[in-house]
Amino acid sequence: MREFRVLWSSVILSTAGDRLALVALTLLVFDRTRSPLLAAAVYAVGYVPWVIGGLFLAELADRYPRRTVMVICDASRAVLVAVMVLPHVPIGVLVALLFAATMFAPPFDSAKASITPDILAGERYVLGTAVLQTTLLAGEVLGAVGGGVAVAFIGVRSSLAIDAVTFVLSGLLVRLGLHARPAAARPESVGPSPLARMRDGFRLIFGDRELSTLLLFGWLIALYTVPAGIAAPYAARLGGGPIATGAIIACTALGTMLALPVFTRFVRPRQRINVMGPLATLTCGSLILIGLRPNLAISLVILLLSAAFGVYQVAANTAFVMRVPPQRRAQAFGIANMGVIVGQGAAYVAAGAVAEVVTPAAVIAVAGGLGAVVAFVLTLRWRHVSPPGGRHAAGRRPGYAGASGPIPLRESR
Repeated sequence: MREFRVLWSSVILSTAGDRLALVALTLLVFDRTRSPLLAAAVYAVGYVPWVIGGLFLAELADRYPRRTVMVICDASRAVLVAVMVLPHVPIGVLVALLFAATMFAPPFDSAKASITPDILAGERYVLGTAVLQTTLLAGEVLGAVGGGVAVAFIGVRSSLAIDAVTFVLSGLLVRLGLHARPAAARPESVGPSPLARMRDGFRLIFGDRELSTLLLFGWLIALYTVPAGIAAPYAARLGGGPIATGAIIACTALGTMLALPVFTRFVRPRQRINVMGPLATLTCGSLILIGLRPNLAISLVILLLSAAFGVYQVAANTAFVMRVPPQRRAQAFGIANMGVIVGQGAAYVAAGAVAEVVTPAAVIAVAGGLGAVVAFVLTLRWRHVSPPGGRHAAGRRPGYAGASGPIPLRESR
């Protein structure tokens, strides 16, 4: 499928480049200030704009042609990142430009996820989703490792220049390689008020106990990726530098990337939903081991293991999208992604603040323990609202036409 190959290439280009820039800016701030709180805050700036974008901009991918939305978002981000490359730009301006560029991520990623089932149908969609998720994680790993290496050898602004080029290439691929398709929602079905549309989107999700439970499973990622938010101070505590920081961030995605193909190929769909809760509990609970203060090598193994258990997100994603109407895809993705990104941003800032007074290892262990408790509660709730063999165990909710796209395991914008 030529269109799918184009989409795949676009995802890995933009994801790797954007992660590289985020790591570069985080390292720059920590190097100048030596403050875990400020470093975590800069890392969080790459996520916070999802509050606005996820609520008010993601639905643009329903109201306008999705290919057009993706191209405009890529072009805008390329320009904003290019400005960061200019010499003598203060750190505050760099952070503001990163914030503005991230605003274009929700409509882009909602359009990307929503257009995938238009390109792939049936079982190809399931396999294609796994490939895209693996690709996104690979992009995060390459970008994180590349960010540490790039800062060490070519500097921050050269790393940002690479990021700008990736957005240009991604936009060209989407424009030239994807077919033009009409908007999914009719103008009269959109409604006049953005606030009203936002309210309806929340009502759609949180008015359904199954949808809300699945969404909360997805939002657990904010707790088990806390090591990424305080990677720089944690690496410094272990005697590491930029490359160690990049490796810690990379491991929070690498484990999932390696486990995802195995999980989707060898575990049957019904088994995936049955093990979703236990895996969610393990992905958080395994981080408690960091509280034993292992060395860098063992820490990376623990982070890899935790991330590997994170494949439960595939089951949560699939179950979620089978319950969302196609004409509401992008809005549902926007709300879901907004929660993930905002949760991560808040968790990173909180973790950085606490790491000012206690060790980063203790912060990671506490976050993991809290996440394990929440995951256990959600597991009990899911078994209550959707027991094995129930009406949704094997397919979609009656009246919903087809599957949609996934809640991203983690957006890297």
